[in-house]
Amino acid sequence: MRNAGEQDMTGGNGAAAPFLADAVYMAELRERMLRFASLQLADPGLAEDAVQEALAGALRNAKAFAGRSAFRTWVFAILRNKIADQIRFKRRQSQMIAMPLGNFPDEDEPRYFDAKGHWAPENRPSDWGNPEVELLGKDFWRVFETCLDHLPPDQGRVFMMREFVEMETSEICAEVGITTTNLHVLMHRARLRLRNCLEGHWFAPKESLS
Repeated sequence: MRNAGEQDMTGGNGAAAPFLADAVYMAELRERMLRFASLQLADPGLAEDAVQEALAGALRNAKAFAGRSAFRTWVFAILRNKIADQIRFKRRQSQMIAMPLGNFPDEDEPRYFDAKGHWAPENRPSDWGNPEVELLGKDFWRVFETCLDHLPPDQGRVFMMREFVEMETSEICAEVGITTTNLHVLMHRARLRLRNCLEGHWFAPKESLS
């Protein structure tokens, strides 16, 4: 039986048709969607359902894709809505998933700021060149996704809830079972790790990520 992204999608779908008809592209897109949904929902079955529903929704509404944004961005927007619905439904059913956070140890992190809140000289951000030009490249997003995959699970989950699913702070705290302060700590650490990863593997001479 075919998945939603593997049906006959060549006719009548306007700007979406070339993407929907490309089996290799759709398989890669589906894999990325499933990885994203699995991290957010922490349940393989729910993640699979969300991806299937998102792909089915993309197929049903393919004519609405006008090509003003990237096809992948458009499909992920559908997936984000499905994930947000799942998370809110679980919360309403009082089936929140607890996430162990520990005591936020600081001994393994460098001191990024001085006593006045300014960047410490040894940890000052490097020159990122022209970010608008850099962000246009597909290679950048591949590196960015790899950096995301290297985040600790607790940081990666809340970072994507906030920045990708665009959930409110109160919604994230209720779903994950943390305080606003803990969320801010996790977001701060996630951003620092992403910054360091991008500086080391994109904005600086490229190194491979294992």
